[in-house]
Amino acid sequence: MFDSFTREAFRLETLDDYSRSGSVDAYWSYLDGQPKPDDYNVDWLEDIRVWTQSGRRVYRVHVLSRPLTPYLRFELGWGYVTNATAGEEFFILDVTDQDNPLEGVGDFWLFDSTTPVPMRYTDDGEFAGANVLTDDDGAEYTAYRDTAMAHAVPFADWWAEHAE
Repeated sequence: MFDSFTREAFRLETLDDYSRSGSVDAYWSYLDGQPKPDDYNVDWLEDIRVWTQSGRRVYRVHVLSRPLTPYLRFELGWGYVTNATAGEEFFILDVTDQDNPLEGVGDFWLFDSTTPVPMRYTDDGEFAGANVLTDDDGAEYTAYRDTAMAHAVPFADWWAEHAE
């Protein structure tokens, strides 16, 4: 899907722990108090640059509540801050003091507002698979995206107030 989207790729993140998916070694380095490596996330950063420099948008909303889990402190402090330098956009839907308008909606990618890809994770944060749905399901996931964006704030603003 990342090879073929033409306008935008949107991600909804809803979990407090993805520690067994993706940057597992970097997460353990973070927990050990080591500095962020210079080559952290370099492949994803290059992909983001290619997409955004060609006019495509990559953005995500993370639904979360405070206090942040250790994993979220890592993801936001290392991941989001770093990825933003390549053009990825981040937003936070903080449900600490409000109802979650997306209660029961799980993680997904949505490509070009038409093709949803719901994602599954184990209880301990390991990626367990994804399903590419038909474009007939696009309207439902576009509505989830629109709801998320209507209630979220830009990450940089949220982080300036709530970084831990």
